[in-house]
Amino acid sequence: MTTTPARPAAGSYDPAATTSGGLAGELARLEAQAALSFDEELRVLRESGVDESCGPLVEIGAGSGAVTRRLRAALPGLPVTAVDVDGDLLAHAEGCGADLIVADGADLPLPDRFAGCVLLRYVLQHLADPLPMLTEALRVLRPGGRIVVTEVDASCWGLADPAFPELASVHAKLTQAQASAGGDRMIGRRLTRLLRSAGYAEVALRPFATTNDDRPTEDFAPHLGPGRLQPLVASGALTLAEFALAADRWNRFRKDTDAYVMLLGLTATGIAPR
Repeated sequence: MTTTPARPAAGSYDPAATTSGGLAGELARLEAQAALSFDEELRVLRESGVDESCGPLVEIGAGSGAVTRRLRAALPGLPVTAVDVDGDLLAHAEGCGADLIVADGADLPLPDRFAGCVLLRYVLQHLADPLPMLTEALRVLRPGGRIVVTEVDASCWGLADPAFPELASVHAKLTQAQASAGGDRMIGRRLTRLLRSAGYAEVALRPFATTNDDRPTEDFAPHLGPGRLQPLVASGALTLAEFALAADRWNRFRKDTDAYVMLLGLTATGIAPR
């Protein structure tokens, strides 16, 4: 692992306070999240022209390497450089076959025109201003290289039946807490405009969905279960009564054999001008 002087981690992401169980819980959540949707994300990557010939690929915000490891397994001939500002988190990616660099994604220690592809997955939603990171990605892309940005939009991220409308205000507090920390869980609707503003060409949006028709309902627990809400109780943003309500409704949902859930991801792509 290469360590470079990096500014302190900024934005709304704190791996030790994202879900129940602290850092260990977050590592498990990141692994479960990748396992749930990587097949669909890989399909979008391939449809966008990402293959073993387009490298090196730079993954900004690689975190614990949950996706990095899967990329290396799916595309073993693709050189990958994994970057994260949190060295302790990135240390969990050791041994995945990628070059690991601890650095701010808006200030990469990489030369101009280094990469054939840059991947940012659930990173921009944590930044108060995503443009510096997008323009830095453009700097390290060679002409014709591709950026791939995957995000959510809280207004259309999850479709569940039964829906439990009484939980709307509870889940809204997750969005509000992220916004108060400088993040934006509504960023999905702005992805294409952000890429164009940063100077990318041929910008396109490719949504993908993961449902419990294809995966067990229990696999959606890191997203729908009460674990994500527990840190809000500790911070005082959520009451114990609200947390108990969310836990009760999740238990009802997971026991309902007719329950349906669809999680929608949004992937925006763009090309570095030739």
